[in-house]
Amino acid sequence: MTKPLIIAFDGPAASGKGTLASRLAADYDLPMLDTGLLYRAVGYLRAHAEGDMTDAAAVAALASEITPELLENPSLRGRGAGEWASQVAALPEVRAALKQYQIDFARRPSGAVLDGRDIGTVIAPEANVKLFVTAAPEVRAHRRWLQLVRDTPDLTEAEVLADIRLRDERDSSRSSAPLEMAKDAVLLDTTDLGIEAAIEHARRIVKDRCGLTLGG
Repeated sequence: MTKPLIIAFDGPAASGKGTLASRLAADYDLPMLDTGLLYRAVGYLRAHAEGDMTDAAAVAALASEITPELLENPSLRGRGAGEWASQVAALPEVRAALKQYQIDFARRPSGAVLDGRDIGTVIAPEANVKLFVTAAPEVRAHRRWLQLVRDTPDLTEAEVLADIRLRDERDSSRSSAPLEMAKDAVLLDTTDLGIEAAIEHARRIVKDRCGLTLGG
């Protein structure tokens, strides 16, 4: 029996990992999970209840309220949700509450593509292919600014860069599942790559690791 293909994308905010994950999921006809949306959803629920983001037990309890409809809410892609996600993701209780959902998704018989901060190290250490996607903070800030400025015209790149640096520090220094590159992951730096070039690099990594080509 052929082992299901699991592709893990990890990396900091706005590195391009979500775009790469979605394209490779389409390439290989695999279900894809943006695990960051789970944390954004929990943060969104807590913020809209005007609750304390540091009340770990109360925040973790919100994991059971996540629905497919909530994950489709465009508000989860906004700047505020990203900040809330970074705050709640630092709570070990929240990570524990969402961990099994992610593990079950990764272990689907069909295989899966997941992107996040700890996929290759915690959620799916058995993944066939692990990519750690990164880029210079200034480049990531510019990309995120281009996404956000349409809805927030007064937003500056400097503000987004400050957000990026804060999230990097929080993600890397948290006690539970900090952002780090798995020992068997392949580094993909997208600083000087356009979208299509980065996708081609990712496809080559999958091919080199698994001997797979599109449709294979």
